[in-house]
Amino acid sequence: MATTETQFNNKNSMKSNTWLNLTIISTIACLAWGCGGLGGNQRHRTANLSAYLYPAQTGAAEPSALTRLSLPLRVGIAFVPGDAATSSSGNAVFNANAAESSLTEKQKLDLMKSIRNQLSQYPSIASADLIPNDFMTPHGGFADLDRIRTLRGVDVILLLSYDQSQFTDEGALTLSYWTVIGMYVVPAEKNETKTVLEAAVYDIPSRKLLFRASGSGEFKGSATPVNLSEQLRVDSVKCLDQAATNLVASLSNQIDQFGQKIAGAQSEIKIERQADYRGGPFGE
Repeated sequence: MATTETQFNNKNSMKSNTWLNLTIISTIACLAWGCGGLGGNQRHRTANLSAYLYPAQTGAAEPSALTRLSLPLRVGIAFVPGDAATSSSGNAVFNANAAESSLTEKQKLDLMKSIRNQLSQYPSIASADLIPNDFMTPHGGFADLDRIRTLRGVDVILLLSYDQSQFTDEGALTLSYWTVIGMYVVPAEKNETKTVLEAAVYDIPSRKLLFRASGSGEFKGSATPVNLSEQLRVDSVKCLDQAATNLVASLSNQIDQFGQKIAGAQSEIKIERQADYRGGPFGE
């Protein structure tokens, strides 16, 4: 009887140790990979229009009572300088990698070219000049635009800004793989990317906002922690492309609406025609 009882106790002890080991392993894995309910990470990239045009030390610039548009217009297209990217995990916020601080130069150039091609369809727009990034001063305000007007010979500027957030919900999903020794479960991360692009068109001499357009994009996906950074970069590009397509469509509508609006707004906007211009008021 004593031998049987001893064997029984040894078996129970082995089972207890096994469960204890499994519990310890599970806890370590949970801490290493990220458990649901522990919060998520967020990456944020932005190039803010208000921060560029209205730096805190100068205050808001008052537009002139009367805006004069001399047709055909010479338009500049530029991205406002971007702020440093930030990432957060739980309550902690820190600067992101410098490589993630803004959109790539190719992405910016592609969007500006799409907008230039769109503007070239309107006889009331003589030219659309792509303004390089090194011409733009962070928080430069309208003084910066005055300088660009002198250097590039443009009177109207189309300023592009963006805001992109990527939120990662750690441990929200799992990916299951069957192997020869059983099922292997890998924690996955649910990631969501949201992008907003805005185009604001200003008459530089009068400081007046003529019209604005925006486009947004949203992309959801999942990836293992191993390839998360790569997948987030892919999602970022896809989401930007979606927002850019929507922005271009919105901009076309806003140009047409602006042409109709100024026909009844002669007290605010005065249309003048250069000697060699025979077209209509705007947007035709």
